[in-house]
Amino acid sequence: MHISEMFRLVRGNQHILDVLDVLHRDRLALRIHDGAFSAMDLTARHPRTGKLLSTVKFMVQTLAAAGELQRDLQRELTYDGLRAAEAKGSKGGRRPAVAAAKTHDVRTAYVEGRSIAALAREHRVSRGAIRTAVADLLPDHTASEEDVPAPELPVTLDMPGEVADYLRTTELDPVERAALDQGTTVRRGQGYTLRVSAVPAVHQGLLARCQPLDGGQGLPAVPAQRKARREYENRVSALTP
Repeated sequence: MHISEMFRLVRGNQHILDVLDVLHRDRLALRIHDGAFSAMDLTARHPRTGKLLSTVKFMVQTLAAAGELQRDLQRELTYDGLRAAEAKGSKGGRRPAVAAAKTHDVRTAYVEGRSIAALAREHRVSRGAIRTAVADLLPDHTASEEDVPAPELPVTLDMPGEVADYLRTTELDPVERAALDQGTTVRRGQGYTLRVSAVPAVHQGLLARCQPLDGGQGLPAVPAQRKARREYENRVSALTP
């Protein structure tokens, strides 16, 4: 069995030992390509008892505890940064496509009889963005065929592994979590990318979630993570017509 690093397979200290027992039972070898475990033979067992060597067990438990600590600290720093940003008035999530300065004009034009399609063309946004801006003004009956926004179709994008690893430790919406969990891992030399299929709105939401990788919000900027996020941002931005 080949994996990039141990925490792609397991979630905690005891889980590692359970997985090693299953691999031993099924006579499977384990190859870890990156991280602290890559230099260890995790299959070494006592020739008589068949149990994991005490030295291997100690190293596994120590390194696993250190890995859990690192992930917990990163999660805590992320939450602290988000709370600090909220205290300063910053709001998370995507910005509205129709700027606040133009919302009044859009609403006024809609009340005066302009169609949603015409307003979308004029302001160069989607029909859905116009519908959001005038949501409380929409009639109860079904809109005409021209004004109904076309449903978004899933788009497949390659998400850098550094971004995927960060998002797995972040609180996501159920739709975002499902898209991430259903992604396909593609090996890229020593790293990997996660091929994610989702509608553009979900990609944009995931991009907003990994904003801390650019630095700020109480988190130091890691060059590799910042570069990975910007690569994903470029791919998501290309979805905007």
